[in-house]
Amino acid sequence: RIIKKQRQELQLLIAELKERDRELNDMVAVHQRHIQAWEGDRHKILTLAERCSLLTSELNEKNAIIKSLTNRLKFLESQQNDSQATLVNTQQKFKELTQKVTDSSVHCQALEEKNQDLHCSVLELSVKTGQLQAREQELLTMLRLKDNALIETTDHINEFTCKLKKLESALRAVKSEDFCLNREQKELRLTLKELMLQTNKLKDVLSEKMEENSKQHEEILHLKHENGCLKSELALAVEKAERKDELYQFAKSKQARIEKELSSLRQV
Repeated sequence: RIIKKQRQELQLLIAELKERDRELNDMVAVHQRHIQAWEGDRHKILTLAERCSLLTSELNEKNAIIKSLTNRLKFLESQQNDSQATLVNTQQKFKELTQKVTDSSVHCQALEEKNQDLHCSVLELSVKTGQLQAREQELLTMLRLKDNALIETTDHINEFTCKLKKLESALRAVKSEDFCLNREQKELRLTLKELMLQTNKLKDVLSEKMEENSKQHEEILHLKHENGCLKSELALAVEKAERKDELYQFAKSKQARIEKELSSLRQV
């Protein structure tokens, strides 16, 4: 706008100078005619000569002004070219920063999706850990019940063993008695056989209970080991989620800085 305004002023000055030049030419012609017509009118000739001198000096001043304005116009044109180059560079930088902001937004979105997946995995592992802990408590309860049953069975066996010992001592006493007590001795032997069978059955049940107890104990140890592995896996998953959160916060701060720089460039 300044250059256009100065150009308009320059054109006005040139038009004025042309008008003055035309006027001067007209005056010179009139002066010549007056010289030819009235050679005796020296006063008017001196006046016209003085005015011609003033117009010449004014013309020189206008020429100097025109020259100065021409130099200023060239300087302003060079400044305009520099401004144009600066504008092109700024636009290029703006495009690069816009691309960086877009890439950062895509990266942040990917990190958010990955963080959500890790959160779901952590929840699943927590549920699985709770189920395993419940299973462990259930097995421990069953093991206590089996231990109680085993204790009861052992007490039963001890009781029958005591009875067996008593019967054996009674049998030895009966053997020392008279032969007429043969029938009672046979009955006692039958009772003894039954007790022995019951004892053997109880021993078999005890061995089965012991094997079942050993298997359950091994299963509990396996579940404890699996629970420890799951806890360590859960800790690793939580650590990864925390790292992903840190990366996400870093990407957010980076995006904020880029957006701030982009805003400052837009203001520029």
